[in-house]
Amino acid sequence: MPFGQSIIVFANTDNANLMMRDADYRAVLSRQTVLPEDRGIDLAARLLHGQRFRARLTGADFVPALLTYIAKPMRIALVGGHAATLKKAAEMLSRHAPWHSILPIADDTFDLGQSDAIMARVGAANADILLVSMDRPAQEKWIDQHVGPGHARLVVGVGHLFETLCGETQSARPSTRKFGLDWLSLPLRSASRMRDSGPVNPLFLYHLLRYKFSGTKTGRTRPEMAKAGSL
Repeated sequence: MPFGQSIIVFANTDNANLMMRDADYRAVLSRQTVLPEDRGIDLAARLLHGQRFRARLTGADFVPALLTYIAKPMRIALVGGHAATLKKAAEMLSRHAPWHSILPIADDTFDLGQSDAIMARVGAANADILLVSMDRPAQEKWIDQHVGPGHARLVVGVGHLFETLCGETQSARPSTRKFGLDWLSLPLRSASRMRDSGPVNPLFLYHLLRYKFSGTKTGRTRPEMAKAGSL
C-alpha cells in the first residue's frame, strides 16, 4: 500500500444543510473525499455543472462492493454502532468476504475522552481499512480529530451501515445524544426510501438556488488519494 491516507464520506441533503450552518463541519468535509449519496446531490450537480454524477451510492452499497472486489486479504477495523449491532455486522461482513479479517474495535458508547485510546487499538490491530459508523456530523468530525495516517490507509465514514447490515431501524445513539442531535435519528430504511423517491429537502433547494443565482464560484483542491488498485 502507498504512503498516505484516503478518507471517504458520503453527502446527502441532510448533512449538506448541516454544513451550511456549521463552518467547522464545512472545513472538515473539505479535507475528506465526499461521494454523492442521494438524488438531491445529483440535482445540485445537474443545476450547477450541467451533468449528473455517473453514480451515487450509500455506505451500504459501497462497502460490501469494495470488500468483494479487493482480492487481497485485508484487515478491516470497525468502530461505532451499538455493541450487539457491531458484533453482528462484523459477523455478516466476515460471511460476505471471508478472505478479509473483520476486527470490531469499539462500539459507540465510549466517552470522547477515550478516542485516542480507541485509535491506539486500531493502530495495534494493523488495520488496512477503518469503517466508522456514527451519526453526522459527529462521524466526520471525529474522524478528522482522531484518525491519523498511522491508523489505516483507507477510512470510510459509513453512517448507519452496521444497522443496515443487521436489518435494524435506527434509534438515537449515544453519540447523537452527546452532540444534542437526537432529531437526526430517523428510521434508516424509511430515510433511504425518502432519499430515492420522496421530494428533495426544501431547505436544501433554497440553499442550492441561492448559490446558483448568487454568481459565486469557488475552487477546491482535491485531497490526495491512494491510486486505484493500490490496496
